[in-house]
Amino acid sequence: MEFSTARGTESEPRVTVLPRDEAREHLLAIADILAKALDTTVKIPGTSWYLGLDPLLGLIPGIGDVLANLIGTIILGLATRLQLPRIVLARMSLNLLINGAVGAVPFVGDIFSIWFRSHARNAALLREAAMKPDRETRTDWFYVAGIIGGTAALLITTIAFVVWLVVKFWRMIAGG
Repeated sequence: MEFSTARGTESEPRVTVLPRDEAREHLLAIADILAKALDTTVKIPGTSWYLGLDPLLGLIPGIGDVLANLIGTIILGLATRLQLPRIVLARMSLNLLINGAVGAVPFVGDIFSIWFRSHARNAALLREAAMKPDRETRTDWFYVAGIIGGTAALLITTIAFVVWLVVKFWRMIAGG
């Protein structure tokens, strides 16, 4: 992504494009503002916890969590504009997916959103990856592998538990 200054003629207006570092800082600032609005706008009195639009929108049945995550995808779009590595984009997407999936559970999901702060996590990932000249992503690979492994383990455990319940129920009904 290259930026330059273009000069117009008398019939064309002069267009000034921000230099590379200023444009990057501008996009990072937008991500920080969105993350703060969604996750940490107001401090909850008497606690060290902050509340943002994400958990508040989550209180709207049906569409609240969808709206919050749609707004959160703007940060993901900014990461794409900054041409961050795909693994960082995957990690950011997983944060949104986790927030959206758990956020779908009424009230529990809203409390989870207050704790998890996926948008603040994504803004921090965005800033960290955008500022690294070498863009080392080993930690991101471990995170993604851990999430996928944890999800698979949870799924297998849940299936085993359901099978165990069905067998137990069947034996009780069959009299065995």
